[in-house]
Amino acid sequence: MGGFFAVASKEDCVFDLFFGTDYHSHLGTRRAGMAVYGKENGFDRAIHNIENSPFRTKFDRDVSKMSGNLGIGCISDYEPQPLIVRSHHGTYAISTVGKINNADAIVKEIFGDSHGAHFLEMSGGDINPTELVAAIINQRENLIEGIKHAQDLIEGSMTILIMTPMGIYAARDKMGRTPVAIGKKEGAYCVAFESFAYLNLGYQPVRELGPGEIVVVTPEAVKPLVAPGKDMKICTFLWVYYGYPSSSYEGVSVEKMRYNCGAELAKRDNVEADIVAGVPDSGTAHAVGYANESGIPFSRPFIKYTPTWPRSFTPTIQTKRNMIAKMKLIAVQDLIKDNRMLLIDDSIVRGTQLGETTEFLYQSGAKEVHIRPACPPIMFGCKYLNFSRASSPMELITHQVMHELEGEKYMTHLDAYVNPDSPEYAAMIEKIRVKLNFTSLRYHRLDDMIASVGIDPSKLCTYCWDGKE
Repeated sequence: MGGFFAVASKEDCVFDLFFGTDYHSHLGTRRAGMAVYGKENGFDRAIHNIENSPFRTKFDRDVSKMSGNLGIGCISDYEPQPLIVRSHHGTYAISTVGKINNADAIVKEIFGDSHGAHFLEMSGGDINPTELVAAIINQRENLIEGIKHAQDLIEGSMTILIMTPMGIYAARDKMGRTPVAIGKKEGAYCVAFESFAYLNLGYQPVRELGPGEIVVVTPEAVKPLVAPGKDMKICTFLWVYYGYPSSSYEGVSVEKMRYNCGAELAKRDNVEADIVAGVPDSGTAHAVGYANESGIPFSRPFIKYTPTWPRSFTPTIQTKRNMIAKMKLIAVQDLIKDNRMLLIDDSIVRGTQLGETTEFLYQSGAKEVHIRPACPPIMFGCKYLNFSRASSPMELITHQVMHELEGEKYMTHLDAYVNPDSPEYAAMIEKIRVKLNFTSLRYHRLDDMIASVGIDPSKLCTYCWDGKE
């Protein structure tokens, strides 16, 4: 995934840029960068690896040296950015959030050997997608046409920030799968992925960009360049998991949606339990909503230990990753022993960590462990954003158990497994329950989860659950 923050100010913007970007640290774990522009010093940039250190620690020295009245910053799971680009458009800095499914085809068909284009490879051997976006933009005579060309050409999604000496271009992806929020204070405007990121810096909300909308931001104004489209498919998983609790998208609070989500889960449930708990952090608000609706007391039987775990350290060996994830959770034994526990997690992807957590609770004296994921079974890897935590279908526990039930034949009728009222769905859920040793398992229904958001269902992307584009 990734997040971004940008500032156009009459004064020096580095302080706001630094803290505004830092407020997006929950959206990425590997790379971070800031680029600034000022008339005296021109463009300046800093990029660091943040895998094992917080953003603030890595960029503390840079902040004391950088200056400028325009700036963009980003947090990323993959590519180093922002990039500084020199082209016939002049020099500009660019940062992107999205996914390019047809990158190889674009490079082959548009930037073949005859065009003389060469792209830097990242550590994994992939082309830096932000560099590819810049190359596509540079095919057109001006930046606006270039941005539109990139969004038309790219299969997936692409939100773009471009900083020039004249201002900052902000372009939300065509279907609005990720948010772009505008804030304002005296003498400055800002652009953010997370709307809460600018509030403590003194900015007030202005509005969110619409799908495909392009604006240019200066210290004086936000000027519309391309009107928003009518159709939107914002990612529902932003509310369920990725969004920070204090954020809101399309006017809907993340924390409030999670309360609603837990309440809807409870309305369909009749389990007998002594306490309701959430897997920290994202499961906590879902659990509060469930407890409020059901009357079962909310409790915190384990706490996430964060003082010495500033980043999500991710070793290459899966077993080590699982162990480290488990090490962050510290049990409160008195709240576990002899209790029937109902545990809410945001989702189940592979199931390994939740299975280990359940076993840990049994070992700590829990009588029963009932699992209630806050979203439906994940059936499809996300093809629009880098949200999916599984690189192939068989990494998903749903596909593992469907294969165990039917072999390859299950692929011919996935729609039956998606339907929560079908016998195939019931068999899949029971197989997962047994495999992970839960006392009971009940997933959230898609219709209830959509109702928890409270906006027009046609504006929500639910592809990872139902496969509908």
